[in-house]
Formats: sequence, C-alpha cells, structure tokens
Amino acid sequence: MASKAQRDDDGGIDHLAQLSALEQENQLLRQTVGQLREEIDRYRSPALLVAELIDLTEREDKKMAIIRVPNGNKFLVDMSNDARDLRPGMSIIVEQKNLTVIDKINEGTKFNVEQFVIVDTPKIPWSQVGGLEHQVREIKEVVELPLQKPELFKKVGIQPPKGILLYGPPGTGKTLLAKAVATATNSTFIEVVGSELVQKFIGEGAKLVKEIFELAREHAPAIVFIDELDSLAAKRIDLGTSGEREVQRTFMQFLAEIDGFKNLDNVKIIGATNRKDILDPAIIRPGRLDRLIEVPNPDKEGLIEIFKIHTKTMKLEKKFSVEHVLHLMKGFSGAEVKAACTEAGYFAIRKNRVTVKEKDFTDAIQKVRRDEALEGDDYMRMFG
Repeated sequence: MASKAQRDDDGGIDHLAQLSALEQENQLLRQTVGQLREEIDRYRSPALLVAELIDLTEREDKKMAIIRVPNGNKFLVDMSNDARDLRPGMSIIVEQKNLTVIDKINEGTKFNVEQFVIVDTPKIPWSQVGGLEHQVREIKEVVELPLQKPELFKKVGIQPPKGILLYGPPGTGKTLLAKAVATATNSTFIEVVGSELVQKFIGEGAKLVKEIFELAREHAPAIVFIDELDSLAAKRIDLGTSGEREVQRTFMQFLAEIDGFKNLDNVKIIGATNRKDILDPAIIRPGRLDRLIEVPNPDKEGLIEIFKIHTKTMKLEKKFSVEHVLHLMKGFSGAEVKAACTEAGYFAIRKNRVTVKEKDFTDAIQKVRRDEALEGDDYMRMFG
C-alpha cells in the first residue's frame, strides 16, 4: 500500500511539473505571437513623410499649417492634436495620404551640417606660408586686424570689409592662407566646398547656407572659407532648368547672408577660386567680397622660401646645390614644390638612406612634371 501511495505522489509531482512546463511554454508562445503581431503591424503601417513647416494659420476657426514637401510643393493641411509647440521653419512629420501634421522631429530644421562642412581650429602659423608677403599683408589688414582690434575701426569710423576673394592657379596656397589667418586670430575655421551647397531638392541648398552662417555666428570669431566658389557664384544666365534655378536660389541666399539683417560681426568670409573670370559681378562688388587678392605661382624668391619651409626637417647632403634644384623647379606652384620634396624623400627611403641627395630631387622634379603632363594629356584626350 505504501508503495502505491508513493507512486501516486510521484505521479502527481510529475503531472504538476508537466503543467508548469506547459504554462511556461504557453507564455513564451504568447509573447512570441505578440511580438510577431507588432512586427506585422509595423510592416503594414504606412511610412511618414518629412516636410518643412512654412507657416501656421487659421481657417474657419481651425488651426492649419502650410507645409513644403521635399519636391518643393506647398500644401495647406490639418494638424493633429499631438502637434504642439510648432514654429515656422521646423522639420515635421506628416501622414502620407492627406499630409496631416503629426508632430515635429526636433527643435529646429538643422541639417547635420558636419556632413557638408569641416569645422576645425587650424594650427598653421604665418611662418609656414612662404613667398606670399603681399597677400599675407592684405589678409592681415582685412581679416586679422578687424577681429583682433575692432575698436580701432570704430574710432576711425569705418566698417571693415566682410570678406575677401583669393584667386589664382591651383596649388598656390589659397587654403593655406585662410587657415593661417584662422590660426593667428584663434578663430573657428569652417571650410565649405561650393558644389556641396547645391542640394538635390528645392530650397535645401539655401537652408544649408543659412545654417552654415548660423553655425559660424555661434562659434564666433569664425572664418567661413568657401572653396571652388565659382561652382556656386558663376555668372547667372537665363536658363529654364530647375537645376540652374536651384543654384541661383542658393546663391541669392548666400548674398542675403552677407548683406542680411543679421550682422556678421566676428564672422569673416574667404572665397577661393581658380576661375575669377566666370564669377558673377554681384559677389565681388564693394560691400561683399570686395577685396580681391591674387595668389600667383611663386617667383624666384618665393620658391626659395617655400623650399626652405619644406626641407627644414630634411637631412640634405653636404654637396647640395640649392640653386640648381630651384632652377629645375621654375614654374612650380607651392603644392608642386611640396610634392617634389616628398618624392625626393621617397627616393632616399627606397635606397635605405636618411640623407636626401641632389639626385633624389632631380628625379623627384622630373616625376612631378611627368605626372602633371600625363594629367594634361588625359584632359585633352577627353575631347579627342
């Protein structure tokens, strides 16, 4: 009898254990089914559209919004009850079918500006700039002096120029000059490529320009350096294409930021281009980028200074004719001089030497000239 009772007890325990295991499995299955249903609902729910809030208005005692969708079209739409604290210029999410405003995305419409600009604090002293004494003097007058001694201009009763234009062949040191003056004035250096300002969708390029200048004001003193300015500020022509109109719209916003209601204060603009001849007269008239500074290829004295800068840390052989090497470099830009010094160092490294010989430089100069000639041939073959 005892053994039978024991078996009954064991059977009951096994039964309870099975029930508990089944309940746990059932609970796990319910959770899995719930997660799958949520996943299916997410797949079924339509995507929301990102738009820009242009203005808020009322119609028949009902709050409504004027929005602009990415293709540039504007709509007057309803607003949901969850859409609160909205201000014109905000990025918002709207329902795809009827474009009802659901909510804001963030506190502003800011792009991720860092995708389009380089924000830096350069460490390039004036001693690293060679052969450009006249250009350095002009930049110090227009950019450095107003940032360091603004009270001087107030006493004299004049307004310093808002910006300058550096123009000349490639590789002559335009970017180097801009970074050097940023270093001298301890300014935030915001580097922009002109072509990056022209965006795909209508209005976005102008908005990006506006926010770049807002970023500069927030980090003032700041220097906004716009490379390849000709891609943004070329002479305007009457073309009916939407792309050309968008470039002009972005350009007009750029002019508005220079002339606009918000004072630039401690923000200076430096433009750089290889094609000054195609720039729109509106950008280089007095009151905008009105100080035009040519940055040409260096002369003989300039070549000597640049050569000394780039060979300062190099170990040259004792029988080294600097005059002969500089004669071979005649016509080089500053960038080409630097490239030749680097290549000469490579020739020495390949021969397991730390001392750079004159032969290394002659070979390096030939290589730089040959590479340049090959690039020119490739360019001409495009039209062959």
